[in-house]
Amino acid sequence: MEKEKKEKLLALFRSKLDRPMRYYLDVCTRCGICRDACFAYASSPKAEYTPVWRAEVVRKIYKRNFKWIGKLFPFLGKSKEIDDDTMKQLYDAAYTCTGCRRCMMVCPFGIDTQAIQSIAKLLLIGNESAPEELSMLADASIEKGKNIDLYKASFVQGIKNLEKEVISKWKGESDQVIPLDVEGANILYVALAGAHSIIPTASILNAARENWTLSFFEAVNFGAFVGDPIKTQMIAKRIINEAIRLKVKEVTICECGTAYRVMKHLVGEQPFKVSHIAEVMARYLGEGRIRVERDRIKGLITYHDPCQSARNSGVIEEPRYVLHQLTSNFAEMTPNREYNICCGGGGGLVALENEPFREETGKAKVNQIRDTGATIVATGCENCHTQLKFLNDRYKTEVKVEFLTNLVANSLVLE
Repeated sequence: MEKEKKEKLLALFRSKLDRPMRYYLDVCTRCGICRDACFAYASSPKAEYTPVWRAEVVRKIYKRNFKWIGKLFPFLGKSKEIDDDTMKQLYDAAYTCTGCRRCMMVCPFGIDTQAIQSIAKLLLIGNESAPEELSMLADASIEKGKNIDLYKASFVQGIKNLEKEVISKWKGESDQVIPLDVEGANILYVALAGAHSIIPTASILNAARENWTLSFFEAVNFGAFVGDPIKTQMIAKRIINEAIRLKVKEVTICECGTAYRVMKHLVGEQPFKVSHIAEVMARYLGEGRIRVERDRIKGLITYHDPCQSARNSGVIEEPRYVLHQLTSNFAEMTPNREYNICCGGGGGLVALENEPFREETGKAKVNQIRDTGATIVATGCENCHTQLKFLNDRYKTEVKVEFLTNLVANSLVLE
């Protein structure tokens, strides 16, 4: 590797070395307690799937370049130079980790493996070896934000085409079935690209007689998946600026765990409230603003807690409250809530060509679902939904995977 590139990568590494990061890199004793917490290792017990192994690649670079013992005694084997082989190891470490942070829950020192892997991803970006798919999708999101007027007409027409399906679920009357660009709305709803993310929620918001408006931007933040902090903020800023321009009171994020976590916790204080759609549905049900027919949905239902919205953002009890209004036939996975096992699709993994890895490391989640005996597994995250359907196909679990919003929309009691 050229000296100039190496110096650039070390500068990127140094930019991450705040006090918490140095703590995470310095205090690990390699006790291995985190091993069984990892969905990948629990499914396929290989050393390279352990949080310790993944972090150790980053830690050895740190010791070689930022600790005196590594500089003086690099031959001791606990340090590593940055070279092409090291970059490959960093890629394997970063993209076999979903950033679920379940390992952090059991670590006696609270070491955040996701934070350590953020260094790996930043170095991959600096080396121009980050996944091309994620980088291109992040760039496309940024360009859309810069040129939104070019997309508005086609977007408005696409939304118009969805109105009949919304009305079929909610038969109320309104001049705007899916309102756009409403100044002073209570809620700005930020959806994903696709009717599945818009139709059920529009039905629910209309049934609640909410004063709401749909964002022109999709919720997903590919900058966060690729690990680029600048692009993460630029993508989030599109939504922030729109919310401020429209003077909305609340920004509600669709069923996308990473999008919710970014907007809730990683963009600083904003002049609006940030909520997950599960929180909004629970609020409507609790206030009596919407009514659902209990047990209209047949079959035993279980719930998969998305790592980013549940463990890492605290949206845990609201989905359960919603489900208990929908059904008397509910079974928890074991473990659940903040200790739930990652599905294996987060961190951008579902967008990459890594199906053999996703299948191999999904066994623990498949077994969790099977143990409940459920015929329906509900979730509140797009990546989780995609991964659970993928595992359902590969392992023939014969369960139906549903978004929580869709279950609510299909159970609405129409006025």
